[in-house]
Order: sequence, then C-alpha cells, then structure tokens
Amino acid sequence: MSEPSSPGESQCGAPRFFVGCAEDESEGLDDYASMRTDMELYEDDLEDDSPPERQIVVGICCMMKKSKSKPMTQILERLCKFEYLTVVIFPEDAILNEPVEKWPLCDCLISFHSKGFPLDKAVSYVKLRNPLLINDLNMQYYIQDRREVYRILQEEGIDLPRYAVLNRDPDKPDECNLVEGEDQVEVNGEVFLKPFVEKPVSAEDHNVYIYYPTSAGGGSQRLFRKIGSRSSVYSPESSVRKTGSYIYEEFMPTDGTDVKVYTVGPDYAHAEARKSPALDGKVERDSEGKEIRYPVMLTAMEKLVARKVCLAFKQTVCGFDLLRANGHSYVCDVNGFSFVKNSMKYYDDCAKILGNIVMRELAPQFQIPWSIPTEAEDIPIVPTTSGTMMELRCVIAVIRHGDRTPKQKMKMEVRNPMFFELFEKYGGYKTGKLKLKKPKQLQEVLDITRTLLADIGQHTDCEIEEKKSKLEQLKTVLEMYGHFSGINRKVQLTYLPRGQPKTSSEEEDTRKEGPSILLVLKWGGELTPAGRVQAEELGRAFRCMYPGGQGDYAGFPGCGLLRLHSTYRHDLKIYASDEGRVQMTAAAFAKGLLALEGELTPILVQMVKSANMNGLLDNDIESLSGCQQRVKARLHEIMQKDEIFTEEDFDRLAPTSSSSLVNSMKAVENPVCTCDQVYTLVQSLTSQIRKRLEDPKSADLQLYHSETLEMMLQRWSKLERDFRMKSGRYDISKIPDIYDCVKYDVQHNSSLGLEDTLELFKLSRALANIVIPQEYGINKVEKLDIAYAYCLPLVKKIQLDLQRTHEDESVNKLHPLYSRGVLSPGRHVRTRLYFTSESHVHSLLSIFCYGGLLDSRSTNAKNEVKDQQWKRAMDYLSAVTELNYMTQIVIMLYEDNNKDPSSEERFHVELHFSPGVKVSEEESAPMGFGFRPASAEVYKLSFKQTDPGSLENLLRDEPDRALPLSEAISTQRKSPLIRNRKTGSMEVSHLATYYANHCTVCFKNTFLNLCGVKLTESGWVLCSQCAGLFSTTVLGGSSSAPNLQDYARTHRKKFSSGSLTYKDELLSMPAVKRFSVSFAKHPTNEDCLLSSLLPSAGFEGCSMVPSIYPLETLHNSLSLKQVNEFLTTVCENAGDSHTRTTRGNAHSTTLTLGQF
Repeated sequence: MSEPSSPGESQCGAPRFFVGCAEDESEGLDDYASMRTDMELYEDDLEDDSPPERQIVVGICCMMKKSKSKPMTQILERLCKFEYLTVVIFPEDAILNEPVEKWPLCDCLISFHSKGFPLDKAVSYVKLRNPLLINDLNMQYYIQDRREVYRILQEEGIDLPRYAVLNRDPDKPDECNLVEGEDQVEVNGEVFLKPFVEKPVSAEDHNVYIYYPTSAGGGSQRLFRKIGSRSSVYSPESSVRKTGSYIYEEFMPTDGTDVKVYTVGPDYAHAEARKSPALDGKVERDSEGKEIRYPVMLTAMEKLVARKVCLAFKQTVCGFDLLRANGHSYVCDVNGFSFVKNSMKYYDDCAKILGNIVMRELAPQFQIPWSIPTEAEDIPIVPTTSGTMMELRCVIAVIRHGDRTPKQKMKMEVRNPMFFELFEKYGGYKTGKLKLKKPKQLQEVLDITRTLLADIGQHTDCEIEEKKSKLEQLKTVLEMYGHFSGINRKVQLTYLPRGQPKTSSEEEDTRKEGPSILLVLKWGGELTPAGRVQAEELGRAFRCMYPGGQGDYAGFPGCGLLRLHSTYRHDLKIYASDEGRVQMTAAAFAKGLLALEGELTPILVQMVKSANMNGLLDNDIESLSGCQQRVKARLHEIMQKDEIFTEEDFDRLAPTSSSSLVNSMKAVENPVCTCDQVYTLVQSLTSQIRKRLEDPKSADLQLYHSETLEMMLQRWSKLERDFRMKSGRYDISKIPDIYDCVKYDVQHNSSLGLEDTLELFKLSRALANIVIPQEYGINKVEKLDIAYAYCLPLVKKIQLDLQRTHEDESVNKLHPLYSRGVLSPGRHVRTRLYFTSESHVHSLLSIFCYGGLLDSRSTNAKNEVKDQQWKRAMDYLSAVTELNYMTQIVIMLYEDNNKDPSSEERFHVELHFSPGVKVSEEESAPMGFGFRPASAEVYKLSFKQTDPGSLENLLRDEPDRALPLSEAISTQRKSPLIRNRKTGSMEVSHLATYYANHCTVCFKNTFLNLCGVKLTESGWVLCSQCAGLFSTTVLGGSSSAPNLQDYARTHRKKFSSGSLTYKDELLSMPAVKRFSVSFAKHPTNEDCLLSSLLPSAGFEGCSMVPSIYPLETLHNSLSLKQVNEFLTTVCENAGDSHTRTTRGNAHSTTLTLGQF
C-alpha cells in the first residue's frame, strides 16, 4: 500500500468498498459488477509479498435505494480513503431473504430503518455479531412513533411545541377525549386554538394537517411526502380527522421557513433552511431539479439541542427539524439517519468524522497504529463592500390596503333583553364595548334578529323597541354569502347607561329612559380580486429594491431578495391591522414578494402578524374623539356655506396652502351648490337601478365581485337617505362614502352604462379631496395632534426597527463555510412591512411633513432655502390629491462599512413615497423627481467605462450589493409620474402601462401591453414590471438593477443601433422561468438599456386593475442620527400633546410653517 498523507487516510486513487455476499453465493449483483467481495480482498492480500494488514470492515446494512444514493456514495468514497477501513455493502436480497447468520461479517455497522427494511433482523444480527454501532437500532423503534419521540425530547429538557396526544385505543379510554369547536379543539382537557397542527402518531405517516381559523378563511393545509413539485395542498375542510390516533400541537409562526439539522456525532451539526411545505406547498427546485436549501448557522443553544438529540436517541448520524419562532427554537420532528444532499463540504466532514469515530473505537483492539489528525481551524472570511458602495440594511414600508368593496355601516339602538344577555355573555360590561366577528357570535346575533322579526310578524301590537326596517337590514346583511366569515362582517355593541342622546327636538318625546345598547353593523370593505392582484404585483415589484442575486434565481425578478430570504439573511416581519382587507392585502403582497403560490390563507396565518399589537395599526383609540371631533365640526360648519368660497374660507380651510386642496376648493366653488348637484345625481342613479331591477333581462345580473343589482341599490339608497338630513342640510361625513361608491362602480361596474356616473364621480371627488385630508386636521397643530393619537405606537416601532438594525447581532445568519455561490453570507437585511388603513397613512405622512424632519421654510443668512430637495418634496406632496389604495411610505437604511462606526456618515437613510393606485388612467399626475435621483456627475461616471454596444457590460453588477448612493438631486425636471420617460439616451415605460388596459382597448394593443411592449412615437418600448415600482430619474437609475448576467452570458450578443428591429426583436425574446427579459432602445441613441423583468403572461382580471404610481424619492441624503433625533422628538411631543389646546383661529400665522 502507498504511504498515506495522514495517519488515518490512504492516497489510494480508487474508492475501496465492496458488496458482501453469503458464503454460498457465486455471483454479485449486476449493479456492483465492478466491486469485489471481502473474501476476494482477503485472498488478494494473501498473494502480496508483504505481511497482511488487518482491515476494519464497515458494514452498510440498509435498503438499496439508500445505499446507492448520491450522498451515501459520496461519503463512502471518502470513507474508503482511510488506509485501514474497508466498506462492505450488504446486498438488499440478502437483507430481505437470507438469515442473519449468512449476512456478511463486519466490525462496525451503519444500519438504519426505511420503508421495507427488516429492523427486527438487523437487531438480531447485532446480537449475533456484536459490531460497533454507529446508530443504535433499538432506538429506531422509538423514532417511528411520534409519541415516543416527544416523550424523549421532553425528558431531555428540549423545547418542543405545546402538544397533546389523542390515542384512539379502546384500552385507554381516558386518552381519547376530543371536543371540536368552530375555531378550537380540546384534547384530553388541553385546548388548542386554530391554527393548530394534527400529526399522525406514526412517523411513517407524513399526512400532517394544519387547521386555520375562520377569521383567516378557515380550511386546512394538507402536507404529504413530496410528489413532484408539491409537498402540500390547501383544502376547504376545517374539521379534524375522526379515525386514527394523532398528536395535536400548537402552530409555531416561523415566517415560512423550516430548518433541517443534520448531526454527525454530538459535536457536529449542519443546518439548512428551506421553504416551509405548509406555506404554499410548492417545492422550490434548482436548474437540476433539486430542492433549494441554504446552510444556516446554528446558535449556541441550538448546537446544544443538536448534541442532546444525538445522544438521547443514540443516533450518530441523525436529522431533526427545528422551528424558529418568537425568538426560540423548537424541535418538532426527529428523523433518525439522514444525510445532507449536494454539499461537498458536508460529505468531507461526515466521512472524516465517521472514519475518526471508527478508528478511535476499534484501532486499539486491532493494534493498528493511529492517532486523530489535527487541522488548523477554518476562519470564515466574509467579503464586505468597498469604495462608495453601501449595504442595504433595512427596509421599512407602511402600506395601505388594496382595492376593496365599498364600506357600509348601519347603526341602531337596541333594548331587547336578548341583546343585553349576549353583551354580558362575551364580557362586554368589562369595557363597555364589544366586537363580534366570529361565526358563532354572528350566528347568535342573526338568531336574535330572526326571533324579533318573527314576533313582529305574529303580534303586530307587541312592544318591540327595535325598528322593523333596521332589523330586516341586519338580517339581510348577516345572511349574505350563505356562510359567515369574520373578515367581511362585524357587529360592534356599545353600552349606553342612559340611552342614546337625542339628535333632534322631534325625538325628545319619543326617546325612552334607561340603558340601551348601540348596535353598529359593518359590512363590505372586502379586498376585491383587483385588490389582490394589486398587492401581489406590488410585492413582486418590491423585490427589485433589494440588490444582487445570482445562481438559481438569476433571470428572476428581484432575485436578490429571494436569495436573501431563502438563505436566512433576510429578517422579514409583516404586520397588519385586524381588518380582513388589510390582512389579505398583506398576504397577497407576501405571496408576490416571496414568489409563493396557492391560496392566501396559509400565507396569512404563517407570514402576517395581526394579534396583540397594542394598537400598532388599529384605530380603536379613545384619544381621537376630542380633537378629531372638533375638527369635523368646524369642517362641517365651513362646508355648509351656500356661497362661493371667499379668501377668508381659503385661509380657514387651507391654512397649509396645499395646492391640491386649493385646487379642489376652486373646483367646488359653492359647497352647498355642489352637494345639491351630487344629491340630484345620486337620486338619478338609484332611479336608474330601480328601472333595471324591473327589467326581467337584468334582474339577475351579476355585477363585480358577485354583487347583485339589489345589493347595489341598497347601498345607494342608504346614501341617498343619509346624505340629506331632515333639516335639509347635508351630512358632510357621507361625502367620502359617496365618492367611495361611485369610484368603485366607475371602475368595476362601468358595463352597466348608468348615466351621469362620471359627473357624479368628478363632483364627489372634488368634495372628497377637501373633506378626507382635512378630517385629519385642518391646521398644522391639529394634524400633528391627530397623527400622534393614531401613529405614536407605529412611530416608536419604526424607530426601534432602525436602531435594532445596527445594534442587534443576535440574528440568524448564513453559514459562510457551506455557502457555495453566495458571495456575502454575512449580509443581513431587516424588512418590516406594516399594512394598515387610510388613517395611519395620512397620519404618518403628516408627521413627516409637519413634525420637523426638515423645515422647507428655514433659511440661511442669504435668505436662501437650505434644503432644496425637501422643499421640492413638499411641493410634490402638496400636489397629491389622494392617498389611494396601496399608498406606500418607504424608509431605507444603508450602511457604509468603510466609515467609522461612530461617524454620522456610517448610516444613510432615504425616504420614498407613492400615492398608490391611479384613480383614473386619464388624469394628469403630480410632478415627481424619480426614485433615488443622482447628480449628473454620478450618472456620467457610471456610464464612462461602458461599451455602448455591449449588452453584457451594461449588466456588469457587483453581486449582492447596492449601486453607488445617489446625491441630492440638483436639476429640477418636469414630468408626470406615469409616462414614458427619457433617461439620458434611454426610454422606459412603467408597470403602469402594463396595468392600464381597459375593456375598450383593442385586443392587439392589450396583447402587446401584456407582452411588455408599447408603441410610442419613438418606436417600440418595453413596459417594465420592476421599474413600475420606481419612478425613473433622468440622471440615474434604481439603487439595484436586477442582475441579468446569466442571460447576457448565454446569448453573448451585442446590439448596435442598426441591428435592432423593435417589434420582431422584443416579441421574440425567450422567457426566463416565468418571466421574460425585455429591453428597449431609442433609434437615435448609442446606449441600450436592459429593463427590469416583466411577467410573460397576463393575470386574470387585469383590465379591472388600475396602475400603481411608482415610488418617488422625498429625500435621499438623511443620516440615521438625524432621523433618530426626529423620531425621538416626535415621541416626546406626542406625550405632551394632550396638554396642547387646539386653537380656533385656523389662519394663525404660527400654523402656516409647513406646506403640504
């Protein structure tokens, strides 16, 4: 034998492992024809001139599928390099059909159970031959029973989810107590609220079910062993299984990722992250069809858990599952013998550790000279950024929900004892208020309503305090859809000790004394299919803010974000208020952001946090009533003037000089006159709908989102009744509802062809643009007071997010030693997404505008404005008329690792904004200045070294890094938000064009738009998806262009100005995965541009989905210290706001410092 390179390893070129046979066998298996038996090896040794050396035989006893697997083959090849080790693989036929006495001999046995393996025979073999065991065989019986696994874990003090065992065993009746409720299950006295997990007790049964609460849509996710690209499916079934024994356990919110841990002895553990099979059931695979997983670093506590699992189950090679949730790690499954797939580093480590274990235990008794080799410890070297490059460290976004159905509300005072009993039953007297959303609760309200209506029908003279018409409306709304779902209807009850106060002198005589309950029924406001598409597409485009991305994700939009998230370098948390439309928007956004598939319910349950947030995103705040009610009263007074707005009115109503508000007041002229017109148009609309109902052809007409003509008439008739009060004056608070309804019908029900809807839309919008923003404060002080009441918890949370990003090192990170193809394993990005309603978005924007971040009116000694960029940002915000669905306020934090940690230049903050969905495709948008605008010098420098004809050079991009940071914009430009913009020599179309197709557009144009192509005066240009998130700047591009290097390498093609035929070239470009690569070129220019990535196919209902305004940068040169001090001041001022008295003089000069 040749001299080994180390005491325990051979330099033998070929691996040395064999298939062992029974003594009377003369033929080996065909698959192992090139291998020899251990007897042949022994005979060869006798023929050698040198004395034979005793070999330690390592036997592999398992099913052939396992012994021939790639991981096993790779490890055995490395194991054979140990000079004194010989590997013998037991033939499967011998294992299954031969007695153990005829099995091959071995000194050390690696044996493990899998489907079809005779574990009993393996145990008998061990008793017969007594080899050294790598994995204990008797413990493998326990691993096959989840009950035993959990028992052992508990005994070892290892954290696991709270659980209970349901044994359907006639001999154990006390372990078979199951009580199933609507949203919970009680197992042997232990209550589990949905979501919870149901696991068969047999570890061989992989049909694990997760049950979801009705508030999230109900149903269940059914997990199973991977079949093709699926590992689970969603089912509408919500009832637990009634046969078989199961473990029920608490569902752990892991943000959609599982961790698989693989031990090799108690001191070694390799961990990998993968997408949770419970999320959408789709298995992410690479170009070779293998499931995508990324190694992650275990914490010290998790390493201790791995050691405990390895020793407790006596399995040297052992795999188990970790759930990282709520800052802790829980073991939820132990799999026994498991190897890592596709990791050369792991194969090396595993073979080395196993070889050392065998040699340490057996070398002394065979008198083999051997000692454990020592090696220098590997030092992980993580590349960092250099030069002017900065790392993206944190993204914080506050986003309004997507398109919804009109919100509707009905109030009624109730006195029937049944309502008081219901109020007491659910603990209403503790706070005086009660919110009923669960199906069981709503059913009880419906039962009471039906009982009262039945009594009215049978006894017309009986005294029932509730009005019949109100009860009938309550019954109709609760019976809608044929089933209950807590996310689209709710009943609020408020205790009134002295009854409801009178609202008019006529009611004084009829009002009854004594306590009553105010019942408020809310319905509608559901996220529409268009809203889901908006959220999902925005989430998909949002990825493009994250730099880099290579390998398996190359050619996929936002690949940098997907790599960060799948490799555990992305700390993502998604929060939503308790409203169903907000939660479903968050789930749809997460689906697009993380490239998920399937139903929203599993994504909502696992990815979106909405419970116990202490008012972070909800509006149930008592402190709102005072200031906001005073503001609404003054607004109501101003809007009741039956004359043209005077200069005094402009001063009173628009002290901030907001250009959008001033323009709306000019359009309205006389508020009462305009309200008269609106009321007349509403009457006309209800009359038209009634006529349609009388027409047999349209009586059963289905409108958008399953609405009927009768339901449409109900909402418009209610607005007609409520808008004009008995006194003849108008209820100004109904203007937003009228605008809400007509906007919905113009967008979704235009096929009805109702007359004058566009005129109603125009007039109600002008009124709404006055009323809605001013309800959140007319002057600066009022705006801040109301904003503090809404947003203080959110502001504190945003400040905490920014601070923790650069202070918190206790985060899950990618393991640098195993991260092949990942150039920056140490990178960690924190993303916090807050989905909420209009009130929070208005309030947060008020804080940034008026809270003192940068005062646009502060001047220097020369009376010049100090910060021109902020002044232009305020002018832009002043021109924004509406914070529509999907409005976004985005904060991005960057770090320059080359700056001193204590330097103010170390961390850099940017503030971006989008007013959300475009109300009308024909409207002219406010002037924007682009996303992360750069100076002309930066722009020229970035293109200085570029070959204008080279597609590949244009894509040269530092992997996993942001582009050089922009300077404050120095050149003003005038351009609308949604349009084709010339970027130097480049022309880009936004995602808006992709959305902007209406039913009336011809099929050809629609098709071309869906393909990402648009015909302009300049020729054919693309409609970019990712660019749709950002407003393109004339002087610089986005912070992180998608990496298309793989495409460039594949095609190796240079385009010159004369080689490109727009239509043919664009339409013939191949798709990369689900998305197509697009590019555009102006015929008169020398440079070419690769756009962001675009969906290669349209989505259902795209004609009803308006475009979303791209992000505009408000400021891109703020320091973290500056922002932190601002947020601290805001929190301090908010704490003192209750002592501040709002001044009645709205036009005081002290209140005009900010400009909206």
